[in-house]
Parts: sequence; C-alpha cells; structure tokens
Amino acid sequence: MAPFNMRCKTCGEYIYKGKKFNARKETVQNEVYLGLPIFRFYIKCTRCLAEITFKTDPENTDYTMEHGATRNFQAEKLLEEEEKRVQKEREDEELNNPMKVLENRTKDSKLEMEVLENLQELKDLNQRQAHVDFEAMLRQHRLSEEERRRQQQEEDEQET
Repeated sequence: MAPFNMRCKTCGEYIYKGKKFNARKETVQNEVYLGLPIFRFYIKCTRCLAEITFKTDPENTDYTMEHGATRNFQAEKLLEEEEKRVQKEREDEELNNPMKVLENRTKDSKLEMEVLENLQELKDLNQRQAHVDFEAMLRQHRLSEEERRRQQQEEDEQET
C-alpha cells in the first residue's frame, strides 16, 4: 500500500495513501538506524508504469520519497513539525532564562483556567438543554397552531 499521497513525475497521476501495489522490497546497504535496517520499496505508477521508489525513515517514523514521484502536501505533518519546533525553542529559552520559565508557567496556568471556564460554560449549557421538555414544547406549539387556525376560521366566517 502507498504510505502517503504522491504524484507521478512522468504522467502526473495522483496516487493516494492506501492504494494497493505489488511492491518490490530490498534492504538498503550501509544504512541502519539504531540497529534497524532501512528498506527501499519499488512500485509502478498505475497509469504510465514508471518506477517510483521510497524508503523507510525510522528516525521520523515515516517514509522518504526517493525518485519517480513527489510527495503531496500534508498539513498534519507540518503542524506536528511546527509544534515540535516551538516546543524546542521554548525549552531552549527556558534553559537560559529562569524568568521566562515563570512567565511561561503563568501563561500556561491562565490558558488552563480559560479552558476550564469554557468547559464549565459548555457543561452548564448542556445541563440547561437537558432539562428542556421537548414533548411539552411540541404540545404547546400544536395548541398555538390550533388556536391560530380557529381564530383564522372565525375571521373568515365573520367576513362571509
């Protein structure tokens, strides 16, 4: 199966994640990560039969595109990388500046308080809605509709 969305460089065919292929697998020589072998996979484009290769990337628990296709944009991956980068910058900044540690703790606690307040508001709203008797509301609506129709009929009878 294709491990990610890609586009063939030869014909432009999109190959979506999960598409089944008969792939050829080989162990990459002289490439090992923490004792784990790196594998290379060969697949063929479904339209033009051009060869596409990618290999495992155990360091990032992902795959790297080698040739024959380009990897499509993945917003989730970019978001994760951005979060990791921001977290690393924050840790580096805190390591050098003890005052920044205190500021970040204060910001985190304020954010947590806001989240808890919002959660409590949602719980209260759900609780209020849980006490609403929808059957009574429907009965009231039917009664008001019947009353309106009866008044309309009376007005029509008076006009004639």
